[in-house]
Amino acid sequence: MLKTIAAFDRIGEENAFAVLARAMQLSAAGRDIINLGIGQPDFRTPDFIVEAAIKALRDGHHGYTPAVGILPLREAVAADLGKRFSVKVSPDEVMIMPGGKPTMFMSIMMFGQPGVDILYPDPGFPIYRSMIEFTGARPIPVPIREENNFAFSAEETLKLITPQTRLLIVNSPANPTGGVTPKTEVDKLVAGLERFPDVAVMSDEIYDHMVYDGETHVCLLAYPSIRDRLILLNGWSKTYAMTGWRLGYAVWPGKLYDYARKLAVNLHSCVNASAQYAGLAALTGPQDEVAKMVAEFDRRRKIVVAGLNKLPGISCATPKGAFYAFPNIKRTGWKAKALAASLLEDAGVALIGGPDFGVLGEGYMRVSYANSTENILKALDRMGQFLASRKAA
Repeated sequence: MLKTIAAFDRIGEENAFAVLARAMQLSAAGRDIINLGIGQPDFRTPDFIVEAAIKALRDGHHGYTPAVGILPLREAVAADLGKRFSVKVSPDEVMIMPGGKPTMFMSIMMFGQPGVDILYPDPGFPIYRSMIEFTGARPIPVPIREENNFAFSAEETLKLITPQTRLLIVNSPANPTGGVTPKTEVDKLVAGLERFPDVAVMSDEIYDHMVYDGETHVCLLAYPSIRDRLILLNGWSKTYAMTGWRLGYAVWPGKLYDYARKLAVNLHSCVNASAQYAGLAALTGPQDEVAKMVAEFDRRRKIVVAGLNKLPGISCATPKGAFYAFPNIKRTGWKAKALAASLLEDAGVALIGGPDFGVLGEGYMRVSYANSTENILKALDRMGQFLASRKAA
């Protein structure tokens, strides 16, 4: 019998893809399924970005690129960050990645090992905890609370740091809650981290363009005191509706950059060449489609929140970022995963139960409003009928 190393028994997964697979299976069987579970824009990649990739192929960009990415794209990333956040970033700090997850993987692999603590948001993106456990490190959840508008608390976070802590993961705007941490709280966190110079920080800012109600995204690159231990994760998937292109980037502090480069060489060699030229066009071309998409998400956000708050037993705080709502379902009497499963099988609405994002997710559901207004309204109606007619299992 084949034997694998024990670490592989600790790997988790992202249940949104399991829900997507089941939703597609039901659709293939003739069911009318509305998917508010998967986290990807329902918009097309803008045409000029697609054409840039096609042109790159026709121009002969068929081969390997540097493991860290082509220089023009790294320069464009540095320029974009400088323009948007008034920070100085060198192209030699930027690494082009095949999506966002490899940056998580590399960061956690660099710092995770038995005897080490890594702090991560809970509820939060499930791959954080999965990879922490894979390395043998101890996952320490940082509570993300509804009463704090789903922002992290600097005070609570700092109290969790011990001599064993090696890495802190933060995420704003946040998946799955849509929470946006205000600058005052980020200021407190960074000031407190000065007492812990050996703790690295990975900041997942993949939803940085998607903030609402006058909120402003706070980029951690703007804090000089932590730049030498900050790893920034970002990319094109959400902002430019490019999830399937698998294109992301990281900004690494100098002493970690070469480690990441070596990991890239061992892991994926380089990122798809034509996709990199598409990413270059995205950053340097017109941003009109981004603005339109975010405005549409904002409009849907208001519809979703208003609709959820009318459903029996459900209340929903207004998310300030990303394209998710995280309604409280505790008064329905249902456990979150049971309700999600029943809504999919019996009402044809795909959602994700809060526990798929951490133990503190019980009592909540993730609702993605990356779907049409028509489908959102139809889904809300189905959910209302279901909750009115079915008691908790």
